[in-house]
Amino acid sequence: QVQLVESGGGLVQAGGSMRLSCAASGRTYIYYAMGWFRQTPGKEREFVAAISSTGGNTYYADSVKGRFTIPRDNAKNTVYLQMNTLKPEDTDTYCWAALDANRPSQYVGSTNRRDYDYWGQGSQITVSS
Repeated sequence: QVQLVESGGGLVQAGGSMRLSCAASGRTYIYYAMGWFRQTPGKEREFVAAISSTGGNTYYADSVKGRFTIPRDNAKNTVYLQMNTLKPEDTDTYCWAALDANRPSQYVGSTNRRDYDYWGQGSQITVSS
């Protein structure tokens, strides 16, 4: 089983940028489709972005489209969440999520948190106004 470690997060001013990273170990990493979700305490976990295992397809929530990207560097076994033009309403705990390599392809890009098999510990992003 692949191991994934999340890094990044912190405090940023509105309009600024921040990048989260999810670094993997294990040779099967390249077969995992990945996603990022965010969650405010007391609310449902919300889909942010997703990427296929090869990086050829990306998916975004309407609320972040045009501001966030989810690049993937399989040579470095790392998926990123690049967040630009941040807004105070982006303040949340952000978690990576991964689909098991055996999942059928129709799950790639899923916005449903229940479809994902593995989760990160979460990183807090606070955007000040």
